[in-house]
Amino acid sequence: MEYINAKVLEGGRERQYAYYSIAHIAQKKGESMKGFFWGIVATIAVLILIGFAIIKFGLIPANADATPGAFENWAADASLTATLQREAPKGPDPVPLNDKNLIAGIHLYAKHCAICHGTAAGDPSASPIARGEYPAPPQLATDGVEDDPEGWDVWKVEHGIRWTGMPSWKGVITKKQAWTLALFLKHMDKLPPAPEQVWKQVTN
Repeated sequence: MEYINAKVLEGGRERQYAYYSIAHIAQKKGESMKGFFWGIVATIAVLILIGFAIIKFGLIPANADATPGAFENWAADASLTATLQREAPKGPDPVPLNDKNLIAGIHLYAKHCAICHGTAAGDPSASPIARGEYPAPPQLATDGVEDDPEGWDVWKVEHGIRWTGMPSWKGVITKKQAWTLALFLKHMDKLPPAPEQVWKQVTN
């Protein structure tokens, strides 16, 4: 063991102390850091192996006739929200708010969305396809997106949502149509009389 002898005068008496050398302290600190580093590496390796085993042996449920757990709901919602905040278009809807555009949005919804997201009747209108999907798509007359920025709806329509039944409609509908659809979704709970009548006639 490396140490340094030192004599110190205390109260008129000389005392001798032994101190570890700087080199010895540095060596011990380096050994400690190496142990910490390799401990982290080993922990990560074990977690990767556990994850591989879970996937390889089918321990993650693959059935659609189940209810998502609390952690799955949290993870999916947190990840999607972060993506929308980062990537969704910003600013107001460029499509003017009027009866004509609202009705156009309703027609787009009826053609592309109602089969999964329901009609003006809300939850009771869920189709067999919607009831069989995992996770179950929201019935928008009940669980609407009126509080979301319209750009979020445009992003979802254009890109879809991975690991759900929500497809990407890019290439099927135009950018203007996506904003027109978002206009309807933003106001679907407070429609003027004429668009409201059209909305009530939508079936799935």
